[in-house]
Amino acid sequence: MLTIEFSAGDVARIRIVLSCLWEVASSFHVLQGPSGHAVQLPWLRRVTPRLAAAGLGPGGDSLLAGLIPPGPRYMPDFLTPPSSTLSPDIEAELEIVLATPPATVRADLDQLEVPFTPAVRAMYADPAAGLARLAGEIRSYWDIALAADWPRIRALLEAEVFHRARLLVEEGAAGLLNGLHDRIGWDESTLSIAQKWCSGGTVLSGAGLLLVPSVFVWPAVRTVASPENPQLAYPPRGVGTLWEGAAGAPPEALAAVIGKSRAQLLVELESPASTTELARRTGMSAGGVSQHLGMLRAAGLITAHRSGHAVLNVRTPAAETLLAAAA
Repeated sequence: MLTIEFSAGDVARIRIVLSCLWEVASSFHVLQGPSGHAVQLPWLRRVTPRLAAAGLGPGGDSLLAGLIPPGPRYMPDFLTPPSSTLSPDIEAELEIVLATPPATVRADLDQLEVPFTPAVRAMYADPAAGLARLAGEIRSYWDIALAADWPRIRALLEAEVFHRARLLVEEGAAGLLNGLHDRIGWDESTLSIAQKWCSGGTVLSGAGLLLVPSVFVWPAVRTVASPENPQLAYPPRGVGTLWEGAAGAPPEALAAVIGKSRAQLLVELESPASTTELARRTGMSAGGVSQHLGMLRAAGLITAHRSGHAVLNVRTPAAETLLAAAA
């Protein structure tokens, strides 16, 4: 069991951020142990052969393979530096990695629970050169494994941010933190995280806590338990549908009243989504989706909210009532 103790100031500084590097590190961890990540199998089948051909697969001599071991083991904190944005950029995050002090690199490597590979030994000897090699590997990995899927991943993460922000407004910090994951509990000023491989306590020093939704963390949670830059990565809602197509046919009775396309869009909006994401899921044109959404908005069945650069469409209580009645 890992515990994190908050002061009142820390509670006030809880933030939700997004990170490309958390997806890189967590997805490579999935590659190292795919048997525990059934939800990600469609992605795994697509990218594993391409990564192996590029020398970036599990079991290779890449730095990624040496730094991110299989199983519930520690991976260096410098792989996932704190983010400060809801609009992450892989190059901007890599600049932070490249600026990691040599002493920090070596201190993190000293915590690895597996023997150093030749690539990791070279990084320990020359951290600056190792970080440059790591940044190059991450760029290639991103292009091969994640770039094409990033728009749909980002849409899911932005919907999660909207959901958690609404929870924070409606239920406060307790409602936000208690609902993150079944391994996470909040009691007064202490956050408890049930992790067999990580125990102890951390007392925050006023920096608050960064919550980082990450699709590839599923089904677990991961932490950076630094008092200065604490992070908690957790799986967002809807990960199980990330690699699926449409959510299913809309109720016939509802389709007869408002039209099949508009009924389909309401079904798809079980979680908030952008116009682009809805077009991808349904096969409609973005212009057609936008037109239908405008009609649904005028009828009071959806509302639109900005999250970062995206505008997310959200079902209203009236839409929920219609769907329930027609089911």
